[in-house]
Amino acid sequence: MESPFIAHVKQKEDGSWERPHLLHDHLTRTAERSRSFAAKFNSAEWGEVLGLFHDQGKGRPSWQSYLHVKSGYDPNAHLEQLPGRVIHAIHGAKTLEKLYGHAIGRICGYSVAGHHAGLPDWSNAMGAGASALEYQLAHVDDIDQVHDAFLNPLKRKLDLKPPWTFDSGLDMSLWIRMLFSCLVDADFLDTESYMDPERGAARTGFCTIAELKQRFEDYYSELRAGATESPVNVLRNQIKDKCVHAGRTPQGIFSLSVPTGGGKTLSSLAFALEHAQVHSLERIIYVIPYTSIIEQNADVFRKVLGDDQVVEHHSNLDEDGCSWRSRLAAENWDAPMIVTTSVQFFESLFAAKPSICRKLHNIVGSVVILDEAQLLPVDYLYPILETMQLLVETLSLINNRQVEARDFAFQESGGVLLTDDARKEVISAWQKRKQQVITHPYLEEKMEIGLIPYAQAMLLARCIRGDIDGYPPFLIR
Repeated sequence: MESPFIAHVKQKEDGSWERPHLLHDHLTRTAERSRSFAAKFNSAEWGEVLGLFHDQGKGRPSWQSYLHVKSGYDPNAHLEQLPGRVIHAIHGAKTLEKLYGHAIGRICGYSVAGHHAGLPDWSNAMGAGASALEYQLAHVDDIDQVHDAFLNPLKRKLDLKPPWTFDSGLDMSLWIRMLFSCLVDADFLDTESYMDPERGAARTGFCTIAELKQRFEDYYSELRAGATESPVNVLRNQIKDKCVHAGRTPQGIFSLSVPTGGGKTLSSLAFALEHAQVHSLERIIYVIPYTSIIEQNADVFRKVLGDDQVVEHHSNLDEDGCSWRSRLAAENWDAPMIVTTSVQFFESLFAAKPSICRKLHNIVGSVVILDEAQLLPVDYLYPILETMQLLVETLSLINNRQVEARDFAFQESGGVLLTDDARKEVISAWQKRKQQVITHPYLEEKMEIGLIPYAQAMLLARCIRGDIDGYPPFLIR
């Protein structure tokens, strides 16, 4: 290359320019990060390809001229959604379709074409217009301007194969969105390392899961040593110990029912930390329906784990009271302890904006605690539960499946409603479920599932009266 191609530039306070961020370096390092992120769900090669091609369109003289306007650089030239800028994202998408064909190339094309403006729709039939991927691919006509060095940086084709067999459009869309998350987060982070290295350095410093677990054990030991051996405290200790034991079992779906005052917050945290350490998981995500409950639980978590170790992400957050590192971690959930709302969590799973989607890949390899799960909106249960099931089956998350597609009606407005017949079927199924007979693990007696709440209430009463040494919680797997 006669002169180096540039990805980004930065002006110093005195008006001079920093050494430019070279395009080759940016593509290579973004590909490395994206590959690492995507490897968590067996898609490493896909992540690498997205990183290598996402800014291919910057390797054109017409785009480079934007960085050399008048007498200096134009530091905003890479933000194509601003009026008058030269686009660049669609060029990599077009090249990938040529290299890999319509199927694989187009899957990659969604992420590459949308890494600034957001995941595009395919067709403009639904009103997407010029932003539709189909339209963009049909109207890019200057691929030949891309320098040879960027047309195929690998000099070969990677063997791209989907990591699992897709059964529906939903599972493929989730996978594409996860790939998109890997790319945009990698792009953000590599660009940040050049534009604002101090900001990038501030992202580090959180404790490991093992360190957080030790903090919890130290806190709980001190708490237990200073507490009286009252029936309620004995009960809380037993619940916590049961949760720790459950955390050592194989990954799966767990449900914990604890009476008010039984120490559910600490016990669930004990389970999550144990489970994360045993299975080498990277983080714990608490998903809570109300901000009032979030603030209450987050206060407990900070008291146990440390003020600077808990990252809250919700609309009521007072950012002035948060550390810079916590605010940065909220952007992509790159921290071992996240506390967020149901709205934030589930809307992110169906989002298209880069800033919202960049955290999705960090859900993989996490313990997700759904607090007050019964408060999930019934009208949106199908997409929520189907997506969570996909996360369980393909991305190693913990949750449960409840309903089928036929149980929901899709409205023209985009809403999804549970049908009247389905409501009756759900109630009927629950009534049948309550009649199933199991053996109670403590009482060692056979009883219908519907009688379990009554039996647990009786056991709680006996514990409080001192008739039994402690309350035996009932844990369903």
